[in-house]
Amino acid sequence: MPFKKLNELLLEKIATLGLEEPTDLQKVLIPKIKSGANIFAVGPRGSGKTEALVISVLQKLQMKSERDNPVALIYVKDKDAVLALAERFKKYTEFSELRIRTVFEEQRVSQQKDEVYLGADVVITTPKRLSKLYFLNGINLMELQMILVEDAEFLVGTSFHTHIDRISESIAKCQHIVFAEKFDSKLERLRDLFMKNAQIVQ
Repeated sequence: MPFKKLNELLLEKIATLGLEEPTDLQKVLIPKIKSGANIFAVGPRGSGKTEALVISVLQKLQMKSERDNPVALIYVKDKDAVLALAERFKKYTEFSELRIRTVFEEQRVSQQKDEVYLGADVVITTPKRLSKLYFLNGINLMELQMILVEDAEFLVGTSFHTHIDRISESIAKCQHIVFAEKFDSKLERLRDLFMKNAQIVQ
């Protein structure tokens, strides 16, 4: 079954990249994300989680840049993960008007504030730096519709989840999607923070 019921331009990009059919996980996951549900997306490496993340975010945007402020906020572990995910998005958004901004510790916060101020559709960030930017009034999240966490295992045993929780509490209504290789008791704790009523897709 090919990818379907997606934005036409997005489907063209998917075809250009040679992605002829969704993985088993993507077949279930992408429609559920598209429906607006809060989701724990669980699957091993190679199951297509990251591609599902990128496709779902771009589907939400309809491959258009129509707002001044970000629609999607994606949390990852560190600088390397930020840059790697930004490159994944670039494959779909190169030569388009979509603005993918990166926010991480190894860069001056003033520079990041200026870049985001110029406009952002997607912000890929580390939890701690996004919190700093937010509390410095360096980012407007009033139009945010999606909060995503890639490879959520990095939250376990750290205080990073508290940064995400604070941002979530500041947003009146937002879809949350957490991607992980397995769902266990440690990730289950996220239900009590910012993943209430979330479905598990694996």
